[in-house]
Amino acid sequence: MASDISKLRNIGIIAHIDAGKTTVTERMLYLSGAKHRVGRVDHGTTDTDDDPEEQERGITIFSACVKFNWGDFNINLLDTPGHVDFTAEVERCLRVLDGAVTVFSAREGVEAQSETVWRQADRYNVPRIVFINKMDREGANFEAVFNDIAPRLGGKPVAVELPVGEGPAHVDNPFRGVIDLVEMKFLQFDPETDGKEIKETDLPEELLDEAQLWREQMLEAVYELSEEAMTLAMDEKEVPNEMIIAALRDGCLTQKIQPVLCGSALHGIGVQPLMTAVGNYLPSPLDRPPVEGFDPKKPDKTRSRKPDPKEPFCGLVFKILPAKTGDNYWIRIYSGQIKQNSRVQCPNREKKENIAQLWQIHASKKDRDGQIETLAAGDICCVIGPRFAITGDTICDTKDAIELPSIKFAETVISMAIEPENTGDRKKLEETLEMLRRQDPTFRAVENEEIGQTIISGMGELHLEVIQHRLTRDFGLNVKFYKPRVNYRETIGGSADVVGQCNRQQGATQMFARLSVKVSPLEDSSAPVLVFDRIPPETVITNALRTAAIEELRERAEGGGMIAGFPLSGVKLEVYDAEMHEEGSDEIAFRIAAGDAFDRALTEAGPVLLEPVMKVEVTTPEDFMGEIVSDLHQRRATVAGNESRGAMTVITAHAPLKEMFGYESAVRSLSQGRAGSSMEPLNYQPAPKEDADSFQF
Repeated sequence: MASDISKLRNIGIIAHIDAGKTTVTERMLYLSGAKHRVGRVDHGTTDTDDDPEEQERGITIFSACVKFNWGDFNINLLDTPGHVDFTAEVERCLRVLDGAVTVFSAREGVEAQSETVWRQADRYNVPRIVFINKMDREGANFEAVFNDIAPRLGGKPVAVELPVGEGPAHVDNPFRGVIDLVEMKFLQFDPETDGKEIKETDLPEELLDEAQLWREQMLEAVYELSEEAMTLAMDEKEVPNEMIIAALRDGCLTQKIQPVLCGSALHGIGVQPLMTAVGNYLPSPLDRPPVEGFDPKKPDKTRSRKPDPKEPFCGLVFKILPAKTGDNYWIRIYSGQIKQNSRVQCPNREKKENIAQLWQIHASKKDRDGQIETLAAGDICCVIGPRFAITGDTICDTKDAIELPSIKFAETVISMAIEPENTGDRKKLEETLEMLRRQDPTFRAVENEEIGQTIISGMGELHLEVIQHRLTRDFGLNVKFYKPRVNYRETIGGSADVVGQCNRQQGATQMFARLSVKVSPLEDSSAPVLVFDRIPPETVITNALRTAAIEELRERAEGGGMIAGFPLSGVKLEVYDAEMHEEGSDEIAFRIAAGDAFDRALTEAGPVLLEPVMKVEVTTPEDFMGEIVSDLHQRRATVAGNESRGAMTVITAHAPLKEMFGYESAVRSLSQGRAGSSMEPLNYQPAPKEDADSFQF
């Protein structure tokens, strides 16, 4: 536990895949003295990518937490995935972090997933700094990446460092260090010590003019942030470096700016100044506003908790790792203290939970030397003992409860049918899938008893492929896997005004109910179904019957559409009139009438099948652009634009997910292995008529 909460930093590393997040994390661990040897992603020796699947693929799949000290600062760092299929890992980490380091590749710049993680950080109001990595790579261009941040991300970058040279050793002006624009010093990092030793010198004459130009831009931002600095500048007095750092910190904390640094994490260049910048510019828990929640017994009553050990305890479960010795619950502590062998409340489940053990986390495991007695506000830890809480749930003081906002995750876009090879594996498969559901909030598994198969759903091909490997390799299950399919949705093409009725003879009683319902499409076809009670107050109908009808419409909407029972979205239902008889009109009759109105409304409004559409970015040498665009057109894609980035061309397209299975391999084949692609969900659009016709009405 940090003795001084003002020196604690809870940060995340976020970026597009292959920007170098895990390498940055490894260098931080090494240069801070938390480990004695630098791990390499390509060698499978990094601390944070410790899962066999991650080591095999060379990518981060699961978020990992490491703790280290840098100077006076105690840093909890979460390394997150860059692949869009595992965006839930980024979502849950940003929900509990105070600040973030956004990493961009100096060659590829701002990419598709860069935009996604930036928007996620915006949504959670997470202050961030920027690290432009891979300055030693062919085609590196600091200024191009810097200039992309504002128009593409809506950011306000302020350079506090400048690279000296760009590219590998064989180019005319290779990358060989950084200029600290605050101190106006040239920093060179000794390759013999993997960047541990830094040589600091005054700026050579040939670097002075450009450095002065960038420093003036930095100072212009400082003047806007600090009246005191502006006054000194108007009086033609020097602005102290401490005042510059303080102004930049204020600007970063209020998200008016993002300080920008640069380097090469692979060679240890610029990583130590980056860690110093984490301490200087990113917030401690004290710099963040109190968390807001509500009283579980009075949901309309808001409550808040300050990051103070003396406040009542409250924390948020943001990740669960199943384990034989007891599930590992990753907790962000927002207020108060948590102790071993204590009891807490989980208001989401209306249950009491045991806190048997507290552990510090290292990578994705408990730190072997990290069992602790007590932790206080601001920290992140692993808890063993709870049984009922799930990801996004609050745990809090049993005598002073608060429920914090949960974590929202994206809907799945792809499914696959699976079944055990033999009946003996069925129970084990069910237990394993339940465990994976607890671990991964974007994974779904639903058993279809009619066909004897289980339908698993996820965020993309890679997501399901990882699940497939875990079932067979990690858990030793013999399972049949069927071809993946996209997750469609259903909506309506127009409006309709219908009357639903119940006229049934039940014994000696004539059941009766009549409902008038309007149905219309919402502007956003992916929005949840809305059901409104517009029945005039003077209408002769009891509240119980009115409630029964509305509940039935909502339940029918949750049950799916008319084409093939896919989830219904983008529909508004309004009940505007009702009729009852003194005898024979009960809740069952009104539920029947509501069901009749629902079926009539969707049929008359015209059911429409919606397919998920992806935003696709392809980065390719210009020589292969024609073949790639032609292939995209054959996949029913719409090319939204293209732009040059150095020697490469970036093509942006919108394509149906159904047509994009296996695209990563296809685009490499078309470009002799020189092009790469990324995808993220964009929206839902009407599917071709033949697709809708292939399902039975």
